Amino acid sequence: MNVEQARFNMIEQQIRPWDVLDSSILSLLSVVRREDFVPEAHRSLAFMDLEVPLSGGRAMLAPKLEARLVQDLNLSKRDTVLHIGAGTGYVTALLAHKAQRVIGLETQADLVQLARANLRHAGVNNAEIVQSDGAEGLLAQAPFDAILLTGSVAKVPQALLDQLKEGGRLLAIVGDEPIMRARLFTRLGNGQFSSEDLFDTTAPRLAGFLIPSRFHF
Repeated sequence: MNVEQARFNMIEQQIRPWDVLDSSILSLLSVVRREDFVPEAHRSLAFMDLEVPLSGGRAMLAPKLEARLVQDLNLSKRDTVLHIGAGTGYVTALLAHKAQRVIGLETQADLVQLARANLRHAGVNNAEIVQSDGAEGLLAQAPFDAILLTGSVAKVPQALLDQLKEGGRLLAIVGDEPIMRARLFTRLGNGQFSSEDLFDTTAPRLAGFLIPSRFHF
């Protein structure tokens, strides 16, 4: 496989048509080598328009969705970011190139070790991976300028929203199949938040988040 041609095709045929038009994001996708973050057994899938299987029933999101989430979080080099669902560390690495500091949370011990090794190999020194349940966030390090969930939840816990700075943003995929939406929350101050639905998509569930009952008595 011609790796660079495959990377170019991924960017131009999958990611750019999905409204990822920020030139800095498109350039970043050429710099951060996605194939180095894909488990060796599935490396041939690194540039394909699909989810890559991980251990424990987890998965890397499709490249176009990863790129769109990073773009729509609209980071600056001054931002401190909490990344929930770090997986193999790929999206954490993308965020680290756009922000001042990134803390990635991951529940699975094997993925924590893999993500840490991948970030070291990629020379990313402004991101760390913590083994923790993402539903509670990381109160000891809060508040954050931005929080990204790379996976879906039925509802965003208030505990996460409360860990945003005033003006901070949280981006998550919210809802139940077959209808989920990427939703951007912004903290307005005085305990108030706004929310905006950005686009429709689907994603695997993040571990550790409560699923509200559909039944009411």
